[in-house]
Amino acid sequence: MTVATSEKLPIDWVTLIYMAFIHLVALLALLPGNFSWNAVGVAFILYWVTGGFGITLGFHRLVSHRSFQTPKWLEYILVFCGTLACQGGPITWIGLHRIHHKYSDTAPDPHDSNKGFWWSHMGWMLHVIPADQDVTRYTQDIANDPFYQFCQKYFIPIQIVLGIFLYALGGWSFVIWGIFVRLVVVFHFTWFVNSATHKFGYVSHESNDLSKNCWWVALLTFGEGWHNNHHAYQYSARHGLQWWEIDTTWMTIRLLQFLGLATNIKLAPKAADS
Repeated sequence: MTVATSEKLPIDWVTLIYMAFIHLVALLALLPGNFSWNAVGVAFILYWVTGGFGITLGFHRLVSHRSFQTPKWLEYILVFCGTLACQGGPITWIGLHRIHHKYSDTAPDPHDSNKGFWWSHMGWMLHVIPADQDVTRYTQDIANDPFYQFCQKYFIPIQIVLGIFLYALGGWSFVIWGIFVRLVVVFHFTWFVNSATHKFGYVSHESNDLSKNCWWVALLTFGEGWHNNHHAYQYSARHGLQWWEIDTTWMTIRLLQFLGLATNIKLAPKAADS
């Protein structure tokens, strides 16, 4: 993989305009006429569905790492929820994440934290990076799946349909809070896993990178902040390995297991769970 510094990488103007538009429209939530507690409630529910079930449970633990298995219909539901987070299509998201783990905190890592907090948090997405060309090679298990291809191609139209539904349900306040504010919140909470957990927190296990366990990121991301644990045992469905490391996504997986919907659950060795 060819590596280039951020100074030499061309700007990805499409992504830059896309991100700027979403953040600017979200500011309309500051207008009193756009506020209602019902709209805030819709945003919170969608934050849980798209960030918790979609990104954390679906994109990350289920598909990126295959730390457990579900029936295909449930996998598709979780992937669809992740698509609603509008962080790009699932094939790109999963491919870049797998590349990140292979090259964590080295030059080919898409969001190498050695390049600074801004780069690992958001800056890397605003450039055309070499890793973009390698996504297909790291997603051969899903790249030809018609459902994944549909979500990859139409994640923005899908979001527009959701916006139309929210407008019919509660007007512009539901759209501004349920789409734009929620997207900004889920964006940055997800990105904190790339940035903050490679800078703040404690180290429990050798992982050969800068990953750390950060309690407040874990709180915001349904357990993803126990990042050093995750990098040490990437295959583990459970990230919070100590009793105080609260991992609500692991609780969800246990519930799915109880219901017979999660099987072949992979876990870190017992020594890591003492």
